[in-house]
Amino acid sequence: MNIAFFLLPKQEVVSVSEEATLRQTLERMERHRYTAVPVISEKGEYKATVTEGDLLWYLKANPDLSFDQLHRVRLSEVPLRLNNLPVRIDANMVDLISLAKTQNFVPVVDDMSHFIGIVRRSDIIDYTAKLLTAAPNEKGLKREA
Repeated sequence: MNIAFFLLPKQEVVSVSEEATLRQTLERMERHRYTAVPVISEKGEYKATVTEGDLLWYLKANPDLSFDQLHRVRLSEVPLRLNNLPVRIDANMVDLISLAKTQNFVPVVDDMSHFIGIVRRSDIIDYTAKLLTAAPNEKGLKREA
């Protein structure tokens, strides 16, 4: 199986620029109801993944910061507590699954580290579930879904 089979292309992925403000990031995540989004450089490279937790911890550590001031804070000033690693498009499925165990999605990059999309953990699980329900059990019968 090829990673490209699971790829959600970058045009369909909600992401933020590393130059985005804290307010822009919060509003984008809220609008799309995501708890984590990839951070992309001006050159199109995958840089990191920002989570709701990262934003909440930053706000907790800066209690004097009001919502009206969030447009002054760059996302690059927010410490990210997780290091979500990307996978190259030519990587094997074992590498993808290894990362998907601990990440809701796995960013996918090309050989120049340009962001080309994501693979969602839910898509891997759905695909695996279909394989399991289609596979005959020990008695030669199909499993019930």
